[in-house]
Amino acid sequence: MSLNARAIAAIGAVVVVGAATVGTSVAIASDQTAHISHQATLTVGNSSTVAEPLCWNNGSPITEDLQQACQDKATQALKDGSLPTSDVVSSDSVGVGVSPNVAKSGWWAFTNGGSSSSGGRTSLASYAKGPTWSGAQQANKVLNASGTTLVTVVEGDKNSDNPIAVWYFQLKTQDS
Repeated sequence: MSLNARAIAAIGAVVVVGAATVGTSVAIASDQTAHISHQATLTVGNSSTVAEPLCWNNGSPITEDLQQACQDKATQALKDGSLPTSDVVSSDSVGVGVSPNVAKSGWWAFTNGGSSSSGGRTSLASYAKGPTWSGAQQANKVLNASGTTLVTVVEGDKNSDNPIAVWYFQLKTQDS
């Protein structure tokens, strides 16, 4: 028994409609009815934390005045514990991912921890344009001694003085 062109087209239409239905159902079930274009994800071991940027100027560069307000906002969020937080042990691996729109602009990520030879700042992702994942590093190399390490993700062109978006995450060191 052979399939004719009309039967093949009908099967194709059913597959397309079925895929669209499943995709829409998944979006509705996860309460995601719109594409979110600016997210960063901190991955620690087998868990991930997704966040919107703490500082964002609707896709335009963040001016110097807004950068100061952003730093003040981040300092306050750190004090009141409202930054996205992940528990970490020294044997975990730590990595950062960004959405494709962020990767298209360019991005980098770093922590305020690490060896004293790096000035206490460790790169999780050097400036990259295109890739969406930093790769994973051992936590014991990126943590600071205080038990709380700040992870900063920045979207923007490395040749510009002003970032487009900034995310902050907090790593809380747990006993191994």
